[in-house]
Amino acid sequence: MRDYVVLIFLIACIIAAWKKPWWGVLSLAVFSYLNPHAYAWGFVRSLPVYYVLFLVVALRTFTSKDKQSLPKDWRIPVFVMLWIGFAISSTQAYFPDLAWQKFWIVTKIYLPFYFTLVLINTRHKLYSLIITIGASIGIVAVKGGIFAILKGFSARVYGPPNTQFEENNAFAVAMLISIPLLLLWQKETLSPWVKKGIPMAIPIIYAASLSSWSRGALLTMGVLTLMLIVNSKRKYLIIPLVLIGAIFVKDYLPQEWFGRMNTIETYQQDSSAMSRITAWTDGWNHTLEHPLTGAGFDGWIYVTERDWHSSYVEMFSEHGFIAFGLWLSLILGTIISLTSMPKKIQNVAGMEWVNSYCFMLRASLICYMVGTAFLGLSYWDLLYHLIFISVLLKKFVMDELAVIQAEQIKPRWVMK
Repeated sequence: MRDYVVLIFLIACIIAAWKKPWWGVLSLAVFSYLNPHAYAWGFVRSLPVYYVLFLVVALRTFTSKDKQSLPKDWRIPVFVMLWIGFAISSTQAYFPDLAWQKFWIVTKIYLPFYFTLVLINTRHKLYSLIITIGASIGIVAVKGGIFAILKGFSARVYGPPNTQFEENNAFAVAMLISIPLLLLWQKETLSPWVKKGIPMAIPIIYAASLSSWSRGALLTMGVLTLMLIVNSKRKYLIIPLVLIGAIFVKDYLPQEWFGRMNTIETYQQDSSAMSRITAWTDGWNHTLEHPLTGAGFDGWIYVTERDWHSSYVEMFSEHGFIAFGLWLSLILGTIISLTSMPKKIQNVAGMEWVNSYCFMLRASLICYMVGTAFLGLSYWDLLYHLIFISVLLKKFVMDELAVIQAEQIKPRWVMK
């Protein structure tokens, strides 16, 4: 039965993408983050669902008139240069076959972002994309949170099968990244069901993240909670709720969970933590000797004893310091852009929405920066979705601001 439901959903997505290509962008996001066909039991599970959708969206992108040219934003050429850097490092990789295989996997992840940049050409479409990403992760997160609560947090929560965040640590960070997107949906929607439902879902998502048993997720959760409290206009309500929730959950978490979290302070005595530090040190020293190309994709196999377990170390160790600088500039530059954008629309009537968009996207990016300091997720599609959504946001804000300013300076003829 599941197979037929998923198959019907896939066919509906294909029809929607053919009818309106930008719906195809949303469909790709659903199958990338929710991965519904992985929950089927039969023939649908093995279908190349994502690639079928990709081909439909690609064809309709080039035939559709409802699209825009690529935004004139510095992040797009930097992103292209980063991809070229991956190709160059692959020519010098210690394991060329392995490196080129990973290069084409990463390229397949990156290609659909072209559709996002040209087909998402209005603020409404951008809002729909944000909702789709947040809801796709949020649905699985709520499911995992309910499972965690019923199991008394004794069992670990994992992400959708065959996704980039299937692993429990990665899924925990993805869930936390989705929370600001869901809160943006709650703030902007007119639906009373969504406005009431999302505040109820957030604690359940927190529970799922706790039950990942991820130390990096715990740090990310703390940073996210602090950001949300600082930004909230109802601190008098939020702070007591957070404290009550923490006290309540504390009594249900197993002792083994506390033992694992305590290793954050006693990392010198934890073999897993020390092996990560060894890998980071080996990666840094190797990059000092090969600063331009690094070790290539999956170069840790040659350089050290385990994978990098850090997006930052992964990037400079595998591709050198230039690629690392390009990658980091995309993240930090986007955070700076999201911070400065609200200042440009201060006291501009009708543009109050910009503040919410900028804060929530920035909060998600900061969650990524904190959470992936201990996870090798530098090629994660969720990161680049956030960056390119921010690119589109800036374009729409500047376009709307230009229209408002043009209206303000338009000469007014006085009838005599």
